[in-house]
Amino acid sequence: MSETASMSAELAPLLPEILLLLGAVAALLAGSFLPRERQWVARIIAVTALVAAGVATGVGLAGSDSAVFDGTFAADVSTGVARAIVIGATLLVISMGTEELSGQTRESETYALLLLGALGAIVVAGADDLLVLVAGFLLASIPLYALVGMSRTAAGAEAAMKTYLLGALLGILLLAGVTLLSAVAGSSRYVDMADGLGGVAGGLVAVGGVLVVGGLMFKAGGVPGHFWVPDAAQGAGGTAAAFVTTVPKIGALVAVYRIVDALPDDARLRLLTAVIAALSMTLGNLAAFFQQDPRRLLGWSTVSQVGYLLVPVAAAGRSELALPSLLVYLAGYAVSNVTAFAVTTALPGHRSLADYRGLAAARPWLAASLLVSLLSLVGTPPTAVFLGKLTTFTAGWDGGLQWLVLVAVLNSVASLFYYLRWIIPTVQPVSGKATSHAHTAGPWAAGTAILGAALVLVIGIGAGLVLGAA
Repeated sequence: MSETASMSAELAPLLPEILLLLGAVAALLAGSFLPRERQWVARIIAVTALVAAGVATGVGLAGSDSAVFDGTFAADVSTGVARAIVIGATLLVISMGTEELSGQTRESETYALLLLGALGAIVVAGADDLLVLVAGFLLASIPLYALVGMSRTAAGAEAAMKTYLLGALLGILLLAGVTLLSAVAGSSRYVDMADGLGGVAGGLVAVGGVLVVGGLMFKAGGVPGHFWVPDAAQGAGGTAAAFVTTVPKIGALVAVYRIVDALPDDARLRLLTAVIAALSMTLGNLAAFFQQDPRRLLGWSTVSQVGYLLVPVAAAGRSELALPSLLVYLAGYAVSNVTAFAVTTALPGHRSLADYRGLAAARPWLAASLLVSLLSLVGTPPTAVFLGKLTTFTAGWDGGLQWLVLVAVLNSVASLFYYLRWIIPTVQPVSGKATSHAHTAGPWAAGTAILGAALVLVIGIGAGLVLGAA
């Protein structure tokens, strides 16, 4: 009886993860036995599992921090917030993809993959041990490959191949880094690394840290693991594109923060992270300037967003705002990015920025949702990302990274120009032959876009009021 009670106490903090796993298995089994016209049951199962996991997450956030499985997984505030963001983003993705996935031959499998991908992102975020990090990385990566190629198109197949090859390569580098750090530290737990690596040559620690962080950049979609992102955003279906450019980033960036904070300062990981941040935001913005496909533009935009999100990571341990600002930014980014993809999913035939001309007059609510999401990605008040950028830039400045903050501010201003290339046609009046905006994928995608835009404003204004009162 005591062993049973001990096991229950050990598993209780992992209830959200257990619910997501059970939901994925149930959705897969339901899809295997139900006829094609009743595959929607798998969607109900997936949503139920996510809502239940969200409730369990809320209960866990109200409790105290804990570590399970001999301190290899941290059930703390960071993990709890990451869970909430991942669950909320996945619910929005499923909502926006209702019409796109309904009746497809792989409908139930897609819902199972979404749940497993969400579970993998949470495991990566909560990992407090390098071996658990590897397990989470693999769990998050395999569904990603399948989701990207699920569209069964030539562009989707090319994107899936690029994603798999890059994921395999950077996954090997991650494993090499984990092996090196575990060997020289004598332990794979983060809590033991500071002491275990104290007397080790800084070069060895630096190499191991570079390999681990570089491997995680594949999941985050930042330099040097960013090459798959624009192809996946363009070639995958709207549902998969929104998920793979949003949810994996959440887990990966929290994981990078934990590693940078755990390793000794002489590993120079903070400087490396700052350089990756500057390269990601600059390269992403430069590439986005020349894009005509809105989804490919969003793909490069997500690369640049990784750069801004890495600013507080580079300030880990040097600013009290570093971790809170990262979590706030992740929440704002997740809602804003899914909202923008929801608009493109509601208008599946609009594969050029010029196709959006006259949208404000024909579909004002959809155009307003697009405007809010893009302005949020820029960091315009009073949107959610504005507060995220404000706090992350403050954390970077407090952490002695004034040069990086200056680069981030300049890139934020520059990003406005390519977002305006999308916004201006949307609000311009129709002249001559115009694209019809009457046909959309259905009310779910459009409704999700409107809901997401409302959440962007609510998070931005609400968080701003709380910050002002504090």
